[in-house]
Amino acid sequence: MDADASIKIRRSAPVNFLKALVDDSLTVFWGDWLDLRVRIPQVAASGLVSPLIYILAFGLGLGSSLDRVTQPTVGETYLEFILPGMVALSSMVISFGGTTFSICGDRLFTKTFEEMLLYPVHPLALHLGKMMAGIVRGMMTAASVILVAVLFTGKLWSFINPLFLGLLVLNCAVFAGLGVIVGLNVKSLESVGLFNNFLIVPMSFLGGTFFDPATLPPVLKGIVYLLPLTYTTIGLRAAAYQPLSEFPWYSFPILLAVAIALAYVGAYQFSHQQD
Repeated sequence: MDADASIKIRRSAPVNFLKALVDDSLTVFWGDWLDLRVRIPQVAASGLVSPLIYILAFGLGLGSSLDRVTQPTVGETYLEFILPGMVALSSMVISFGGTTFSICGDRLFTKTFEEMLLYPVHPLALHLGKMMAGIVRGMMTAASVILVAVLFTGKLWSFINPLFLGLLVLNCAVFAGLGVIVGLNVKSLESVGLFNNFLIVPMSFLGGTFFDPATLPPVLKGIVYLLPLTYTTIGLRAAAYQPLSEFPWYSFPILLAVAIALAYVGAYQFSHQQD
């Protein structure tokens, strides 16, 4: 074999690996999609109740009082201020919860998870396929909340522009990836509830959903900015209401880095899973 042929083989190897990784990830995703597609209304509505309650209680109830005495830092009213956070919140809850319960169901009840571990695919493809299913779940529910936000504000482009949707997909990827890892490690559904109560619920209120993190004292600000939901909420608000020059571009690389780190952990977990 001559030198040129050898170089071509080495160059084509990463390309072939990426193509196989994408194909295998889509195959894993397709197995979940066959189940998801018959439950689209149920999935889309499953995460809508809590955001609607928050919108009515905080946006319309508390917000009407706050609007008389103060002006939100972003948006014209407090309701507008929290609506991007409601989209982020709903996508987080369903991406995480749907992915976790899907894997737990396969592992602990239907006992079909062992069959998936026998697939002749890279462990990263298993993680990415499950993560993509979580992204779809989160985007379905987020679409419902976006519809509610558009009905309340009349600002269609604010909630469907590329920056808004791009951040939303990354947010779903982060929490779906986290859901994969939790689903692979919990031993019972009660354990899922613990993760939800001690991780997701606190993040729902501390992730900048109902307040501007920039106004917090330095100590609290340091805690809040450790949460990935904070960067999603800040970015979605800016994408919805602020000019492009004020958009927090750091939100994209931070969320992408978290998603990549979780993918590494998830792939490692899949490669060592003993179920």
